[in-house]
This record gives sequence, C-alpha cells and structure tokens, in this order.
Amino acid sequence: MPKYRLHINGSEKVVDVEPDTPLLYVLRDQLELNGPKFGCGLSQCGSCMVLVDGVAVTSCIRPVASLGNSRVITLEGLVNENGKLHPVQEAFVKEQAAQCGYCLNGMVIAAVSLLNENPNPNEAEIKDALQVNLCRCGAHTRIISAIKRAAGNQ
Repeated sequence: MPKYRLHINGSEKVVDVEPDTPLLYVLRDQLELNGPKFGCGLSQCGSCMVLVDGVAVTSCIRPVASLGNSRVITLEGLVNENGKLHPVQEAFVKEQAAQCGYCLNGMVIAAVSLLNENPNPNEAEIKDALQVNLCRCGAHTRIISAIKRAAGNQ
C-alpha cells in the first residue's frame, strides 16, 4: 500500500492506505480522531465534516489520495495547545446547542468554515451554510444562536 503524508491538526502524519480510502476512515481508524462521525456514508448528512484548507468538506467519500498538501483540521484540532476551545465551540457550549451531539461535529465545522469566509453572516447566510448538515433533534434554533454569538466574539 502507498504511504501518504497528511497535514492533520498542525502535525504531519504518515499513513499506509489504499489511495481510495476515505479520509474519514483514516481519521477515525488510523489516527483515532473521533470528532468526525460516520453518518450516511454518502456525503449527505455532514456529520463527517472536516476543514480542508479552511473550507468545510465531507470526509466520508473524499479519497485520501486527493488531499495532496492540503491542511486538514478536525473538531479536535480546533482546540488550541492550551486546551482553549475555539470561539465557535465556546458559543455552542454557552448556547447549549446540542442534544444528541451526533451532528455537532458537522455543525461546528460548517460554522467555522462560514466564519472563516464571512465573519459577520446574517441568519439567512447561516442557514444556507448549514444546509448540508442533518440534525434530527431539532437544535437548529440554538445552533443558529451559537453561530451568531461566535460571530460576535471573533
């Protein structure tokens, strides 16, 4: 199997996998990064989202060979070296924007990506950015409030 050098959460990792191995499997099974979740396996629910060069992407169907020199950040990588949560994570805690927590990874990653691109989004822009994320618990109102809070804290 080929070896791939990946830039994950600020560190270089070498993995020995087939080129078509989904990034999600590498993150969870080889690197033990469990923030991204396996949801649908079809890139339709958002629970597997990660940041690739600052942009939210689903990792369940993205082959590891497609990454090249891209920088990948998972939910775990948003916490700084001193253990301080990212402003989006802090806002989600303060707004109690989770119920079961399964969609939480994708919601946080989508919010960080949105705020990277647009530091002051309106509610319509927030809803648009979250469209790929499926939440069955109905925590959307609190999630939107959390993103608004995070936008005010950055």
